[in-house]
Amino acid sequence: MRHLPVRMARWSARHAGRAIAGWFAFVALCLVAGIALGTNEATTKDFWVGEAGRAEATATEGGLERSPTERIMIRARSGELDMAAAGAAAQDVTERMRDLPEVESVAAPVRSKDGEVLLVSVVLNGPELKGKKNVVPLLEQTAAVGADHPHLVVEETGSPAISKGVNDQRDEDLALSERISLPVTVITLLIVFGSVIMAGVPLLLALSSIAAAIGLSMVASHVMPDAGVGTNLILLIGLAVGVDYTLFYLKREREERARAGGRLGPEALVELAAATAGRAIVISGLAVIVSTATLYLATDVIFSSLATGTILVVAVAVASSLTVLPALLVVIGRRTDRLAPRRAARRAGRGKPARAGKPETGRVFGALLRPARTRPALTLCLSVLVMLGLTVPALGLKLIDPGKDTFSRDIPAMRVYDRLTGSFPELFVTHEVVTRSTPEQAAQVRRALEDLGRRAQADPLFARAPNEAESTKDAKGAQDAKGPGTPANPRTAAISESTVRTSADGRISVLELSVPHPAPSAEAIESLTRLRQNHIPATVGQLSGVETAVSGDVARGRDYVSHESDKLPLVLGFLLLMSFLMTVWAFRSVVLGAIGVVLNLLSAGASLGLLVLVFQGTWAEGLLAFDSLGAIASRVPLFLVVILFGLSMDYQVFVVSRIQEARQNGMSAREAVLEGINRSAKVVTSAAIVMVTVFGAFVALHLTEMKQMGFCLAVAVLLDAVVIRLMVLPSVLLLLGERAWWPARRPGRTVRAQEPAAGSPADVG
Repeated sequence: MRHLPVRMARWSARHAGRAIAGWFAFVALCLVAGIALGTNEATTKDFWVGEAGRAEATATEGGLERSPTERIMIRARSGELDMAAAGAAAQDVTERMRDLPEVESVAAPVRSKDGEVLLVSVVLNGPELKGKKNVVPLLEQTAAVGADHPHLVVEETGSPAISKGVNDQRDEDLALSERISLPVTVITLLIVFGSVIMAGVPLLLALSSIAAAIGLSMVASHVMPDAGVGTNLILLIGLAVGVDYTLFYLKREREERARAGGRLGPEALVELAAATAGRAIVISGLAVIVSTATLYLATDVIFSSLATGTILVVAVAVASSLTVLPALLVVIGRRTDRLAPRRAARRAGRGKPARAGKPETGRVFGALLRPARTRPALTLCLSVLVMLGLTVPALGLKLIDPGKDTFSRDIPAMRVYDRLTGSFPELFVTHEVVTRSTPEQAAQVRRALEDLGRRAQADPLFARAPNEAESTKDAKGAQDAKGPGTPANPRTAAISESTVRTSADGRISVLELSVPHPAPSAEAIESLTRLRQNHIPATVGQLSGVETAVSGDVARGRDYVSHESDKLPLVLGFLLLMSFLMTVWAFRSVVLGAIGVVLNLLSAGASLGLLVLVFQGTWAEGLLAFDSLGAIASRVPLFLVVILFGLSMDYQVFVVSRIQEARQNGMSAREAVLEGINRSAKVVTSAAIVMVTVFGAFVALHLTEMKQMGFCLAVAVLLDAVVIRLMVLPSVLLLLGERAWWPARRPGRTVRAQEPAAGSPADVG
């Protein structure tokens, strides 16, 4: 592996035109293959987890699975609702919906208890996840009915409409994040390189790597289904690591150019850069890939999709740095060499001396490094205490699976949803009790489920069906308000009635129970606990040989959080082990491996602590424009810890590689640490600025989960680049001296790799 980057760079340097053309042909091939095969999207069954998943699998087996449902609300634009006009609009909605091929059935209109809203429920054809694609014609028809009845407000909501709204908002948010991050990235690169051409190279390679990875992810989805989040992560991680890897390589090539003073040709300079930065990029990329692969251990379709996207884009970014980047640098280098005499003449005419190589550390970085250099023990103690202090809030971490109740109210369907649940609170949550038995037990099971329904309706936490007197009164009120076109006897708030559905073979039954509380609320969660622990054991649980499981909005979320919590120790254990082994393999030092694990834990812990401090409370809501969930989205901590370990390994590899190189060139342990940090400080910080910008742009998004991810990643990278790499790491290495490299022996003083003759390549690997 040590010689591979040099060999690849040598070939690319000698065949620059073919390397560049080959790279862009590869990118085009990936996109064409992906588009030709299309994306294999995850199905509902891919998301089944825990008891809720077992319940849904059983219901699906009996043909009783949950269907995507839309709700059309009809209310007065002002004043009281005219039931005659509302009935005519409901009839119009019903006829239009029944004519759509996407619609399976349309229910009879139902009136709210206050009589101000008439509701029509529409069940769509197909599985639940397809609803967001099939809902568009329904929304169009609802809008048409509203236009035909201008004195009424006709509006639609439901899980399909909300899912479509979330997807549309996510697309707009991603476009916004690109508009924020790309200009800042360009400005950062211009400051670092002072050249438009050199600043454009990292962006070109990052964007081309993203394009290739998107195509490859579409191909990979036919092996591992795509959960719809992979592309978002490819954009997020691809821009960050793509720019970073190119940045490290470019800076090293420029160092070699300045050191050579015009005595070496572009091909030789590229090989020298490949022998150092190229190897570090390979090790760094492998570290990120290995770390991210631990997400597969979570056995969750979302995490698997995230892992696949990250692994692909990092692998492609590494490949671009080792293949097309050397070729581009040779092309740019030849142009630079042709213009060099002219520039030197201009500088001489102005009386300016020729530029010479100089240390990378400026005044700011020198000030940041001074504490570690002069008082390493004190700097280490204070820095670690600060990081541990930032970690403390993470001890109060609470997890939640964000449902539709947590989505942004900027989505029109969510505003309608709020009005819907205000008029029909029983539509907040539905628990689904699913049983499996023999056909001979069907009647017995049905009686037990009906008894369960009566017990639940007597429980204050559940929605109560109207009693006979209320139903008679409501029916009479509806008849009195009846006019031309009004549906006969619209029921009032009767949606909450417990219903038992049984499969054709009598083996599987489903009971639906309504809860008038939002899914994330303590009342809704308590209702699930009572159902599973009290009501079911007292009824259907008394029947021998009958399998029972509960699904629904609350059960899905609770079981998902429980599933992730159970997998966390396994994923974290493998993550720590692989991070340790990767560092030991890269630097042949057990001590450095242990240091790397501890520093990564400090960085991840501090960033999670800040995440809890900011997002679990309410004090920062106005500052960051979010509504606190009172908890952290359940997918965020596990994903972030894995990604943060990978990104931390990035900086660990680049910094320690420079220290190792200085040590191998004969410097003492102290000199090597200071030289390595000095040489890498500016480029690591520049790379961190790019990453912080990319991740920080996600804080401006609407989805709270994405805000949390972006905030935590941005904070972690900033802490890692400044506190860990400029204070903690140099302090530890200065205190340990040669012991930091145990069991590797101190190398004898060596001469730096032989510089090849000008214009000729050489193997410096």
